[in-house]
Amino acid sequence: MDFSLTEAQQDLAALTRRITGDHVTPESLGPAGSGGFDRALWTALARAGILDAALPSSVGGGGFGLLEQCSILGELGRAVAPVPYLPTITMAASVLAESGGELTERLLVPALRGDRVLAVALPDTGTPTGFTAERDGSGWRVSGAQSAVPFGAFADAFLIQATSPEGDVVAVTDADELTVSPQQAVDHADAALVETSGAPATVLTGHAAARLRARGTVGLCALQLGVLERALELTAEYARERKQFGQPIGGFQAVRHRLADAHLDVEAVRLTLWQAAWKLSEGSDEGADAPEEVATAKYWAAEAGHRVAHTVVHVHGGVGIDVDHPVHRYFVAAKRHEFTFGGATAHLRRLGSLLA
Repeated sequence: MDFSLTEAQQDLAALTRRITGDHVTPESLGPAGSGGFDRALWTALARAGILDAALPSSVGGGGFGLLEQCSILGELGRAVAPVPYLPTITMAASVLAESGGELTERLLVPALRGDRVLAVALPDTGTPTGFTAERDGSGWRVSGAQSAVPFGAFADAFLIQATSPEGDVVAVTDADELTVSPQQAVDHADAALVETSGAPATVLTGHAAARLRARGTVGLCALQLGVLERALELTAEYARERKQFGQPIGGFQAVRHRLADAHLDVEAVRLTLWQAAWKLSEGSDEGADAPEEVATAKYWAAEAGHRVAHTVVHVHGGVGIDVDHPVHRYFVAAKRHEFTFGGATAHLRRLGSLLA
């Protein structure tokens, strides 16, 4: 395994950082718990070629893959950028590119142009799906419900994990066929309760759910790495500047130990993330080649994310719980990433089952 970043990864990360630096500001993000989708930033990323760069050239992409997507996601995490890159590109677009068919033109191409947002309704690890798909005289119909679907409030189409005789994922190409109720999560108002009773759907053959879950979990770990890395940098800067008893608080042993432990946690997230991403990118079946590595990466993203997030708040003291302070956005983003697709306990149980 070679975790050195390639030139493409470095270039895409640098470009993403520059674009997010120009667009993401406290004013653009709005009050805590509001917004959730910066369409201007999404359009800027599409025009710069960020959305299609890390997809196969066969569908008009730049010929790169998951490793490059993780580099982009890390930068989006550092900026806590409210854009649906993870569900739209890393999950939905990547799986659609592998599946091919008429959905390529209907969903994939508009998504790469930044014209459509794709959301993915995927249950947490160890939890059964709440959707079923059945065939009638006119085709496939999907029924069921799921709460807190990320970016569901802004989605134009959905990929949904559903129980069916022929496949485990269906595509609903028109969100108007579903009942989508916006919900407010801890950091943004982008989630949605998705309900349907007989919406027309297209079944993706093969084990699409496994591919969606593997790519989505690793991509989420990349987002978490960016969040934790930048949050720790801000905290270290604060510890150097904030003074108590005539000296910077970073000089106190207790604070130094907390920051040192947080640094080790961030490095653990980094190592396990790139191990899982590398293993997936090298495998032929991305849903089955690296289950242990994916579970390990998500465990560390959740467990270490919890510890680092609380260290950030504790070192900042009273300002750390101010919802208008910049570090609050990193705290709530880290907490959300901790539990998305299942928390530390769920993935530790999965890892135990795999090893047993």
